[in-house]
Amino acid sequence: MSSKVGYIGLGHMGGPMAMHLAKAGHDVSVYNRTRSKAEAFVSQYGGRVATSPADAVTGAAYVGVCVFGDDDVREISLGDDGAFEAMTPGAVLADHTTASAETAELLGSEADKRGFFYLDAPVAGAEEASKAGQLTVMIGGAEEGFQKAEPFLDAYAKAAELMGPNGHGQLTKMVNQIMISANMQGLAEGIVMGQETGLDMEKVLRLLGQGSAQSWWLDNRGARMATATLDDSDGGTSNMTKDLGICLNEARRHGISLPITSLIAQFYVAAKARGRDRWESTSLITLWDRRYD
Repeated sequence: MSSKVGYIGLGHMGGPMAMHLAKAGHDVSVYNRTRSKAEAFVSQYGGRVATSPADAVTGAAYVGVCVFGDDDVREISLGDDGAFEAMTPGAVLADHTTASAETAELLGSEADKRGFFYLDAPVAGAEEASKAGQLTVMIGGAEEGFQKAEPFLDAYAKAAELMGPNGHGQLTKMVNQIMISANMQGLAEGIVMGQETGLDMEKVLRLLGQGSAQSWWLDNRGARMATATLDDSDGGTSNMTKDLGICLNEARRHGISLPITSLIAQFYVAAKARGRDRWESTSLITLWDRRYD
């Protein structure tokens, strides 16, 4: 069934999600800070270019949001012409931004006061999963809001699960980022070890990908890491620097020690300092691989 939908944020992840909603037959109004992106989207997929977050969500049964971080999502939600001032009572806003649990709790409380559902709903799966409509979505919020969101989430998610109240989607994403950052650092060290000792890394990765070292990151990023052909426009390094900062702040809030995550977070800061903030998140290898000296 076609519904009126709003989407805010048309970057590497948000653009494909909005595309899948349009292809599913929904009437999509899109807002992006850089208006040309919204115009290009409408030219290709139809819908309407909105003039503000509030304009994008007016009359919408479902709203998707995917912006960079806490400050951005608070601004588009509660700032001038923000989405929260125009949400339809009973509608759902699914926030796919990776941000803090505190922001999710704040926005969830504000939405409840205004009579609509806010879900903190960060995603995992990288850009290719977004394009393929195969994202994993971890959700915090009310059960009723989740049930209303499910038909829309089906357009771009292979799995979506309610993890608990507002904040629990973001907490689950933090666990995800802790795990994958360690995976990427392990891959970087292993690949450098193999190269420096004279191994044929194509053969090594092909073989190890069939054993206990197999991972999504080995399968989807290992070859680029081994051949020094990383994407330098993906923006993953900036995202991971921000995400691990969120993890460490949350850990301090709960008195939790994350020694390995803290170390890897410093490696991301070092990669950014070398001008690689727009590189993909596996740029960790550039700190150890002599080909990048």
